[in-house]
Amino acid sequence: MKKPTILFTVLAIGALLTSCQLVGGADSFTPPQNFRDYWYNGQAEISRYQLEQAQYGAVNPGEAVLIFVTEDFRTDTQVKLESDAKDKATSVLKLNSIRRFVTGIYDYSLYSSVFTPINTKQYERSQKVTMSAQDWCGQVYTQLNFDGGKYDVMKRSYFEKDATEDFKIDATWLEDEIWTRLRMNPAALPVGETQVIPAAYAARLAGQKLEPQKALGTLADYKGDAFTGKFLQQYSLNYPAAQRELRIVFEKAFPHAIAGWEETYPSRGKVLTTRAIKTEQIRSDYWSHNAPGDTTLRKELGVTGYEW
Repeated sequence: MKKPTILFTVLAIGALLTSCQLVGGADSFTPPQNFRDYWYNGQAEISRYQLEQAQYGAVNPGEAVLIFVTEDFRTDTQVKLESDAKDKATSVLKLNSIRRFVTGIYDYSLYSSVFTPINTKQYERSQKVTMSAQDWCGQVYTQLNFDGGKYDVMKRSYFEKDATEDFKIDATWLEDEIWTRLRMNPAALPVGETQVIPAAYAARLAGQKLEPQKALGTLADYKGDAFTGKFLQQYSLNYPAAQRELRIVFEKAFPHAIAGWEETYPSRGKVLTTRAIKTEQIRSDYWSHNAPGDTTLRKELGVTGYEW
């Protein structure tokens, strides 16, 4: 009777190792029960948004998808744990953020990933951010790795002016991590004047150098009518020098589901607003649904394309 039990255990471990989600970590930190119930149940949260993206002096149609999931993350090599080196890992809340939109004849794809440790007391900063941008002109890639009070930044681009860049910047709040921190504890987000490193995708669209900027953070009840949900709040980051403001609208109650967001900034002499409104949300172990028949889940989520 022991052999089937051992076989089942091996198969179960193997399934976890091939998925996006692993549970645990080297540190002894234990999240609250409601957090464990929601984020450590073997599923990711996937939300689809109707997107209107400001670019080239116009507001362009598109869609966005936010994928939140927990996994074990090696803090030494800063990659997903796929071995038995649990003593070198910690549990993170990962966000994969995908924005796709059309500008005239061609389209853009902006893909960002951020890895934020659940144990924010031991790990004050997010450990890693990656961003890739694709359009019909070419590709851009940016990566930030936390290293002893600094972020090591690597940029590769088809643009001559920043084709190859490697530099360090002081570690402070990342705009990219606001989204994951918000899902953990919105009350801990920076309020008042602070230093923030703008999102890698935002720096790409604006053609700005990635470096800390002065920003003003505010957290308040949401007063508008563009977004729907239960007891909505709004977190805002205003960058005076860049004339840019990000506003994220989310539900006050845990798990702080994101109803949508807005970004206002200059684009070719015009001040325009990007807006993303949530249309669908599902929970799924999506890494287990990669067969042709699983495209029905795409229809459930409402994402477009690839149904040929």
